[in-house]
Amino acid sequence: MATLHFEATTTATPEQFVAALTDFGPGRSKIFENSADDDLKVHSQGPTEADVTEGSSGIWERLHYDWSDPERVVLTTTDSNTWGGNSGHTYALTRLPDGKTKVDYTVVRDGKTFKGKVLGVVIDTVGKGRLKKAFDGSVKAIEARGEAAGTAGAV
Repeated sequence: MATLHFEATTTATPEQFVAALTDFGPGRSKIFENSADDDLKVHSQGPTEADVTEGSSGIWERLHYDWSDPERVVLTTTDSNTWGGNSGHTYALTRLPDGKTKVDYTVVRDGKTFKGKVLGVVIDTVGKGRLKKAFDGSVKAIEARGEAAGTAGAV
């Protein structure tokens, strides 16, 4: 089982970050590269939770999203062709005094198939850099989304 932890500081507010995490509309793959638009299916969605299947490159997982705590978004894997057990994602968001937001991201990968077990070892070793790059790309995309929203309608 691989457990990875990444941190970033962003100009996006916690509200903007949660809004991006929970926007399951078209273009999601531009923010989260491991969530291909064609593989995205929203089974149900409420004001603070959703049941979503997403993935890419033949790897998918069904996730229960919970954002009832505005400073913490928990994605629990409920089904997958690769991941099982304790797999999931947690985003902890802390508003900083300078107006920025600290993002603590933890991803747990518990392989349930042979492919998942091999990928878990790869992720825990050489794959860390790849996941860090994807996380950093998501943070930058969320910042850009927030900046674009802030200038929408400006004259």
